[in-house]
Amino acid sequence: MSQPNFPEKSIFICDGSKCGKHKEIRKIFKESIKTHGLKNTVEIVKIECTDRCKHAPVMCFQPKNQWFTDVSIWQAENIFKEMILD
Repeated sequence: MSQPNFPEKSIFICDGSKCGKHKEIRKIFKESIKTHGLKNTVEIVKIECTDRCKHAPVMCFQPKNQWFTDVSIWQAENIFKEMILD
């Protein structure tokens, strides 16, 4: 039986009621993955509410286990470069 193909890196993004309103952040990450040809090595995973609504949007980058809160559109590209491209 063959093993499933898992990505090298994952971006877990909270999709609770407050975080889910920040769809533009997820869109920036999706576009960056496509632009850099990382479709087979990086995936975005929507997760249930993290109960940190005051700090929306909340996301976690794996395998570094680095959490980010209050991410703005302007920060998203820099975070992607730092956590995925470096």
